[in-house]
Amino acid sequence: MKVLLITVVVLAALFTAADRTAVHYAHKEATRLAEQKYGYANTTDGHVDVTIQGFPFLTQAAGENFGHVKLTASRFTIDTTANLQGGYLHVDRLHLDLRDVRVTSLTARSAEANLVTGTLTLSYEELSGVLSRLTRDGGPLRVSRAPGSNGQAARVQVSGTVGGTALNATGTLLAQGTELSLTVPGVESAGNVWRVGLPEGVGFEAARATADGVEISLVGHQVTLGSSRFGG
Repeated sequence: MKVLLITVVVLAALFTAADRTAVHYAHKEATRLAEQKYGYANTTDGHVDVTIQGFPFLTQAAGENFGHVKLTASRFTIDTTANLQGGYLHVDRLHLDLRDVRVTSLTARSAEANLVTGTLTLSYEELSGVLSRLTRDGGPLRVSRAPGSNGQAARVQVSGTVGGTALNATGTLLAQGTELSLTVPGVESAGNVWRVGLPEGVGFEAARATADGVEISLVGHQVTLGSSRFGG
């Protein structure tokens, strides 16, 4: 019995070590593919991390089905759809929770998630910077929290100087589909639209101004994860 017990313990330890080695490789590969597919690693200080939850990993991989996968990306840059000069905007953080992820093609490295939820956060500092850069004949503009956020529209306060005139207005950051738009009364806003790279089927659900920045919630059902392989 003692020998049997020792054997079981050793085999369990070996299985755990193999499982952790496999999941570590899978995390690295999935992260690399997410970077390539969605452009989340386009800055020097950006960070992307994909982790597969649950144990054992090898059992999930054998069944090509993963209960919970997390993706977190920070400090990546999106540009205006019109590629306006100075229109780059840093995303502070994107977090996605992918549930019931099923590998649909190993060769095409594709998968499908039954449900995806998450949040995207933009800081007021970054919004202030991009609005200042895009505003013609304007001095530095400051974006801060404003009351009245509703549905997909987050209200922000914008103060500063435009064309030599003092500005103190309530603007709207609208999150629809995969696009963000920022409009401010008294500020030219044509082209102030940014598109975020997201898995097919994921879109913005709501936006609200918080004390630290604008927080946007995301949701998607039967989401296609093209060119992604969470099975390692």
